[in-house]
Amino acid sequence: MCDPRRVFHGAKLMLFLGGDLLVLRRDHTPGITWPGYLDFPGGGREGTESPEQCVLRETHEEVGLRLREDELRFAHLRQAPASASWFFAAHLPAEARGRIVFGDEGAGWQLMSAAAFLKADKAIPHFRDILKAYLDSKKPDHRAK
Repeated sequence: MCDPRRVFHGAKLMLFLGGDLLVLRRDHTPGITWPGYLDFPGGGREGTESPEQCVLRETHEEVGLRLREDELRFAHLRQAPASASWFFAAHLPAEARGRIVFGDEGAGWQLMSAAAFLKADKAIPHFRDILKAYLDSKKPDHRAK
């Protein structure tokens, strides 16, 4: 199996602004996977980028927000036989929505609750699963010790 830090396809960011999730609407470019679906900022690797460098660059290109690597939380590694995709999460204050500058990829952006994304018919199905797993990992453990 390949080292997923060195051989990966791309990276995505579940970016929370206050209590809302920043979501992109995929365009209908010929050949694009999941056209018209709800997506997270992020995309394909360039050169020898690390997963973190990839997701930070893509997020800046797509929505104009610059995050620091120390603001990223690892959320999920989706592994395939020849490559991998990284998913991170980050939490910024709600005021960060005023700094969004939508780039030239996708059909638009919106803020929505995580619960609404999980129920959305047009959310990429495995992204719903990854978001749910991330949210579940943040819940306090109330089991008796």
